[in-house]
Amino acid sequence: MTVHVGDTAPDFTVRNQNHEDVTLSSFRGRKLVLLVFYPFAFSRLCTSELCMVRDDLPSFQNEAVQMLAVSTDPTYTLKAWAGAEGYTFPLLSDFWPHGEVAKLYGVFNDTRGMAVRGTFLIDREGIVRFAEINGSGEARDQGAWKAALAEISD
Repeated sequence: MTVHVGDTAPDFTVRNQNHEDVTLSSFRGRKLVLLVFYPFAFSRLCTSELCMVRDDLPSFQNEAVQMLAVSTDPTYTLKAWAGAEGYTFPLLSDFWPHGEVAKLYGVFNDTRGMAVRGTFLIDREGIVRFAEINGSGEARDQGAWKAALAEISD
């Protein structure tokens, strides 16, 4: 299943790096959600992308927007990575059942057992307003995220 613009975002509950449950629908009516899937913690490109988010966090997480980053890594790995890189936004573990959230969004690579680089912007009503899936090793253009956020905010 692949999620497209205009679809209702599939709901989920998973744990963050602090072992706390995070439910997507808990943001409905309150915040936009920038949902960013990435392959693996501590990998070069994923670290680069999320450090760019960290360094410009007010653009992606503020009173109107919640940033949620998702991988198939276990929570313990995410906790270590958040500490090492200074990430203060939620890193969500789609570890078990392995890749179930990524599968819901059509961004799970069955062969490699990981999420691919998928990005979804979900509005306050739970509707996907921006969706992009990048190829293996292809860095994302975070300017496109900012443009999508600006479009919804207008």
